[in-house]
Amino acid sequence: MRKAVFPGSFDPLTLGHLDIIKRSIPLFDEIVIAIGVNADKKYMFSLEERKRFIEETFKEKPTISVITYEGLTIELCKKLKAEFILRGLRNPADFEFEKAIAHTNRRLSKIETIFLLTAANTSFISSSIVRDVIRNGGDYKVLVPDAVRIK
Repeated sequence: MRKAVFPGSFDPLTLGHLDIIKRSIPLFDEIVIAIGVNADKKYMFSLEERKRFIEETFKEKPTISVITYEGLTIELCKKLKAEFILRGLRNPADFEFEKAIAHTNRRLSKIETIFLLTAANTSFISSSIVRDVIRNGGDYKVLVPDAVRIK
């Protein structure tokens, strides 16, 4: 069974994340979307909201599950018996950052990191851009799945 963990803060889930996840479904038997908890980080959306956004978005996809975690992603992978970490790349800066993490994870474990390039039509979207649009009253709905709504 090929199991992948897709870690991130997903604050919030974007159409870029959605693209990566949808395109990875045929590659893995199971995908665990793992929302990392970092006590030092200030989030716009609560952990419960972020989890709900993702669960609602993928409610029709039985091979996708959503969990929260603290600590090292490779330790989570070991606990879940996941052989792969899934990451999306938008640009060369993402690649350089993610490459260093992937090399470190590989050195500390046997877990491989699989990179997927974001689609051209979503490569400009990041959670930080979405948060900025929301803070400034812009139309964030064109950047996120339907489940991501401010109430």
